[in-house]
Amino acid sequence: MSESPAIQTQGLTKSYGTVQALRGVDLEVRRGEIFGFLGPNGSGKTTTIRCLLDLIRPAGGTLRVLGRDPQRESVAVRAQIGYLPGELHIDEAFTVEAALRFFNRLRGNRVDWTYVRELADRLSLDLQLRIRHLSRGNKQKVGILQALMPRPALLLLDEPTAGLDPLMQQQVLRALREAQAQGATVFFSSHVLSEVEEIADRVGIIRRGVVVEVADPQALIDHALRRVRVRFKQPIDPGALARLPGVTLSDQGDGSSVLLNVAGDMDPLIKTLAAYPVIEMDTERPSLEEIFLAYYAEQT
Repeated sequence: MSESPAIQTQGLTKSYGTVQALRGVDLEVRRGEIFGFLGPNGSGKTTTIRCLLDLIRPAGGTLRVLGRDPQRESVAVRAQIGYLPGELHIDEAFTVEAALRFFNRLRGNRVDWTYVRELADRLSLDLQLRIRHLSRGNKQKVGILQALMPRPALLLLDEPTAGLDPLMQQQVLRALREAQAQGATVFFSSHVLSEVEEIADRVGIIRRGVVVEVADPQALIDHALRRVRVRFKQPIDPGALARLPGVTLSDQGDGSSVLLNVAGDMDPLIKTLAAYPVIEMDTERPSLEEIFLAYYAEQT
């Protein structure tokens, strides 16, 4: 395996008029890994991907994709990439099969059509339907299939599970794991924390055009805040709960129901609650935007 990273950027900047979309993106993605690129809408995820493909050009910085300069060797770089844009536009008069055969011709008719049909079957995608008759979710499946079907060295996927139901999301994540097992590098953007936790080897977090952290998913989980609502049979004094490490009391109401914010390990709270007359406990992860505001505001 080549020692050069699959993706490497240093000091990447890009502006749209007065809006600075990228403010110095430093990123390194190892070959053969699944890398989740996390951030709220408008954080710079899509702009970064488009720069990697030379669809737009950065104002400053350097980048290498599969060891090549995508600005000088754009055709060679794109030939090794399967790309899913955030919005894929296809002639609506095409059938799904005609659209995929069109993409195959662009790639020199090198796609194994047996593999295409297998993927279509797994995604419950009817190849004979016309694009105009597809739901948003089925159009997303077409985009995923066209990215996967050439078995590329690198997959660049912008929000791949958007618009899909939970069962189909799992099928897509499974297909990405299989692509990795066959040697591909997978780089996908998302704002859905749970799917990145499930599949990514590492996670890069971008906020306001800057990569603020690169970590493994477990470190991100440990770092994330949880909201915990606990209901008791009778009012209690929540002081013992609030004194636990990483626990802050958000709302205690009349004492029979408390809302806690928990940072890090849940185990001390669970063990402490065993001494109380608990009726029910609900946990909720805040949105990525809330996590960013809580942990990264000072870094950006």
